[in-house]
Amino acid sequence: MSDYRTVAKVGEIPEGRGRAFVVEDRVIAVFNEGGQYYAIDDCCPHMGASLAEGDLQDGVVACPEHGWRFSIHDGSWCDYRRQRIDCFDVRVVGDEIQVRVPT
Repeated sequence: MSDYRTVAKVGEIPEGRGRAFVVEDRVIAVFNEGGQYYAIDDCCPHMGASLAEGDLQDGVVACPEHGWRFSIHDGSWCDYRRQRIDCFDVRVVGDEIQVRVPT
């Protein structure tokens, strides 16, 4: 079972940036790319740094600690595509940005 949770309002996440949100028992990074929102696990699997704080370019966020790069579209690790972090569905309802998390 999955459910959508409101994490922010449209306009609260600047273009080309991410923000971390606690949803249920997880920390999820939500990114604004061209007015579209994408969500992945916020924790870099290498050393646990917040991916929401990383640089975002062309759909790829680089971990601010050691530069590991992940696609915000599908959670894949750019240097080894078979390795992934969790990715979450995002929708906008009215002015609310909502993330779907497994329950």
